[in-house]
Amino acid sequence: MLEKEKLTELILKCAFKVHSQLGPGLLESAYQACLKYELEKEGLLVASEVPVSLIYEEIKLECGYRIDLLVENQVIIELKVVEKLTEVHTAQILTYLKFSGHKVGLLLNFNTKSLREGIKRYIK
Repeated sequence: MLEKEKLTELILKCAFKVHSQLGPGLLESAYQACLKYELEKEGLLVASEVPVSLIYEEIKLECGYRIDLLVENQVIIELKVVEKLTEVHTAQILTYLKFSGHKVGLLLNFNTKSLREGIKRYIK
């Protein structure tokens, strides 16, 4: 298992490769499939559309929340194709971190000229 810092570096390397080859303007599902492919080529375990349950007091709700990609059962990746990342996107990934128990999340917006402008890293 890779250290989280090295793992996020490898994830970002793959994300940059996908973005540089495809550019902005595609659907989120296209970036998700291509990023998953690149991560798996690197030998990483990647799960897509991972369900996240909401727990409120004694009840567990299956509300349809899904993590876009979960890498090595350690890092959550939430992909976006939006004009600009907002506080709602931040709240979404923080909620996924909270309810999934994972500690590291990457919010990636592929709808940017340079992917560097669309990366946010979160540590819980």
